[in-house]
Amino acid sequence: MLKHRYIDRICIILTVAACIGAAVFLMGENLGITPLSSVPEYSVRLFDDSYVHHIDLRVENWELFLEEAPEEEYIECDAEIDGEIFSSVGLRAKGNNSRRLVEEYGLDRYSLKIEFDHFQEGNTYYGLDKMSLDSSFQDNSYLKNYIAYDMMEFMDVPSPLCSYVWVTVNGEDWGLFLAIEEPEEAFARRNFGADYGKLYKPDYRSLEAENNDVALKYTTDNPEDYDNIFRHAKFEISETDQRRLIRSLKILAESEGNEVESAVNVDEVLRYFTVQVFVVNLDSYLGHTGHNYFLYEEDGIISILPWDYNLAYATYSLGMPDPVNDAELYVNYPIDTPASGEIMLNRPLYHNLMKTEEYFIRYHEYFDELLSGYFENRHFETKVAEITKMIAPYVKKDPTAFCSYEDYLTGVETFTSFCLLRAESVRGQLEGKIPSTIAGQEEDVVNRVDASEIWLPDMGEIEDLKDTENQK
Repeated sequence: MLKHRYIDRICIILTVAACIGAAVFLMGENLGITPLSSVPEYSVRLFDDSYVHHIDLRVENWELFLEEAPEEEYIECDAEIDGEIFSSVGLRAKGNNSRRLVEEYGLDRYSLKIEFDHFQEGNTYYGLDKMSLDSSFQDNSYLKNYIAYDMMEFMDVPSPLCSYVWVTVNGEDWGLFLAIEEPEEAFARRNFGADYGKLYKPDYRSLEAENNDVALKYTTDNPEDYDNIFRHAKFEISETDQRRLIRSLKILAESEGNEVESAVNVDEVLRYFTVQVFVVNLDSYLGHTGHNYFLYEEDGIISILPWDYNLAYATYSLGMPDPVNDAELYVNYPIDTPASGEIMLNRPLYHNLMKTEEYFIRYHEYFDELLSGYFENRHFETKVAEITKMIAPYVKKDPTAFCSYEDYLTGVETFTSFCLLRAESVRGQLEGKIPSTIAGQEEDVVNRVDASEIWLPDMGEIEDLKDTENQK
């Protein structure tokens, strides 16, 4: 009788519990619960960065591929990744200046792109559609990209996953590369969910052009005036998508104070610029070129995402003040005016936000968060030591490396010193001991952090290509 007496009540309770469970499952993301789909299997396989992975490229005619690499045309090949064969993937060389210089100096260590679904629709690596193999061009430390993305991740900026891989071609050693998740469908799904927005990689046709759209400046309501954005859309876009993005840029240009939050993910953008300014990346949105970033838009809200740091840490020469190799200048590079006034006025995503005191204060708070959490507790030094210990044996035997093993060790030491001194200077700037503007530092050079021990070219420079060419 007891069982029958309570059976209806128990059934009701179980039904209610099931409904609550279903609601939590369906609304999990809104409740702060991370769905399983946000942790794709490829992220815990190839992008487990605790060890060096192995990729063997099975290419029918590798010499022909290298000969035609500057054309950046995809060829069909097989890729064996950690012992698993993935057939009919697309492979091509990648890069702009790096690709041109590798060819110019008669070398063949190109950075590469692998597109799993290029020849077979639906083909993926455990959900990953595309990735890069970065060659560490002008990066004797093999650390520039990895650490920059790690800092971005630490600051909760949606960033590409990466891990080190030993690449062989038809079973023959080719070298140590950094595998990087390309920002496309899989990246968008992982970071923004199944209903992700639109993704762009703005870039110029000619550096001599005005390129207002690459600078994210609003000019008109005509989509044709934003060709450098829309022709680089990663997903199919409509006229509605174009109008929505243009409206966001207009609000960014014309709004005051908190009104900009109707068009910009301010918090995420401030976190991005914190790392971007720290690593002194002058081949970027805040540099002379204004490119090397991804633009994400969803429901009329834009944010900026990180990309390409092999010339960061003050190792990019174009548009930099003289002398180019003044380490003390760049170790102390001002955090509040991280470019000339002319460039700043033409970078509204940074300049317009910094005009609002609330955002300016928050920007400084994020620098404090980066310093205290990533540098001042020895996290950075521990990370560099772990990675160096892991990859050093591979660098030592790398047959296509741009530098010698001895130069690699010097590169790691120089990179580490630069970052630690940079952290010291930024802390001084936050505390008011070191001027945080270009004008202030021109008046006061006495209190800057001493960086005379650093020779920036030790982190990698074009001259290394000449040395590599001579050794061939």
